[in-house]
Amino acid sequence: MVTHVRAEAQGDERGALLSFLEEQRGGIRRALLGLTEEQAASRPSASELSLSGLLKHVAETEQGWVARAKGESPAVKRDESNWHECFVLVDGETVDAQLAYWEKVAAETDAFLRSVPSLDDTFALPNDPWFPPEGRVSMRWLALHLIRETARHAGHADIIRESLDGATAFELVAREQAG
Repeated sequence: MVTHVRAEAQGDERGALLSFLEEQRGGIRRALLGLTEEQAASRPSASELSLSGLLKHVAETEQGWVARAKGESPAVKRDESNWHECFVLVDGETVDAQLAYWEKVAAETDAFLRSVPSLDDTFALPNDPWFPPEGRVSMRWLALHLIRETARHAGHADIIRESLDGATAFELVAREQAG
């Protein structure tokens, strides 16, 4: 669900980008409100996606892209052997723990994007077959990519949540605002 994003201070492009990213993060967090671990892990549609799996995926994806921009390796290395674990909680992982992890990742993302000298600065894309060889992208691209990735999954989360218990994004925002 779209919520109002406050206007950035004049000329604060980073603030605008981070505000839109936070809006989309909020959509995923709201979709999890009031659910049990079992409900969050359920897959009420033809898709393999669950709310807890989406949560894990967006947190891991955000951390990985920021790590790459810093010239570091992602915290979790994914390949064909473990890609499926990106979308499911394993080994005692919980929604609360994933939410806390994502909060930490989000703070690191925000601090990093605020600290880079320029949004025009670039970093190398991973050496994966779906990226151009020796490709580079800007910090602005990174911010926009994270917004796009999170927004896609926030939309998935809306559908999954409504399929679980009929709660719409409008109702979830009202619940969140009610405390």
